[in-house]
Amino acid sequence: MTWVILWSQGVTLIALLVHAILGLLSIAALVGLNRAVFRNPSGGPKLSVLEAIYAAIGIASVVLGWYFNVRFVQHYGGTNPLWGGGASWTHYISLMFTNDAARSASQDYTIANVLILPLWTIIDGRRRHIRWPWLYFVISLFTSFAFAVCAYLFTLERLHRQRLSTATSPDLISP
Repeated sequence: MTWVILWSQGVTLIALLVHAILGLLSIAALVGLNRAVFRNPSGGPKLSVLEAIYAAIGIASVVLGWYFNVRFVQHYGGTNPLWGGGASWTHYISLMFTNDAARSASQDYTIANVLILPLWTIIDGRRRHIRWPWLYFVISLFTSFAFAVCAYLFTLERLHRQRLSTATSPDLISP
């Protein structure tokens, strides 16, 4: 019995590890595709105060979210992280709607993350010539909604600082 529990938690913890790796890969892809934005602006600090605040809030949201995600996996276990019993996506989503207070917050979060974030980052990102702006939505699926929003705001601040440091053209990044 103990081996079955350890094995099922191991499978779900592996799913969390894969989730984390996919999050890091999507962040790396975004940064790699937008190197001009993320390089250090000339004549200024490596990070502005606002960039540091966005980074700190984003990282804190991932740490807190992952703390609760790991606890969820440890508590519910399971062998199928997508639709099986225990710590699956379907179980996670069902728990988001267990009472009216949770339903209120969960519907708001879901609409903001699944509808508003992609619309905002894709439309605004294309206007600002950010490559593959839909990656912010992908990042939100593997890290947190707050992290993705902070990452986008960090990008906008960095883009603003890059444009201020170069007097040549408002279009720093070619489409």
